[in-house]
Amino acid sequence: MAKTILIKPLITEKAELLSEEQNRYSFLVANDVNKIEIKKAVEDMYQVTVESVNTMIMPAKAKNRSTRSGIIMGRKSAYKKAVVTLTEGEEIDFYGDI
Repeated sequence: MAKTILIKPLITEKAELLSEEQNRYSFLVANDVNKIEIKKAVEDMYQVTVESVNTMIMPAKAKNRSTRSGIIMGRKSAYKKAVVTLTEGEEIDFYGDI
């Protein structure tokens, strides 16, 4: 059974600024993977050369929402995020054929 390493790219305003200005891309990754596995997965999937990988575990958060019937309380799960720096001159195009 193949292990899923990269879950999805993170497309946020901050991530877009990082990719445009510093050639760094953000990904949501599995909680049990290390930097070497992330580097290999990005290089295999996007055919680019990875210079460095930074990882961080984002903590869970409590979320509240007011509705007509009352307040709904819940939690947003914790997740692991990887910020990948590519070598100069390379880029990843997430919006390929759009």
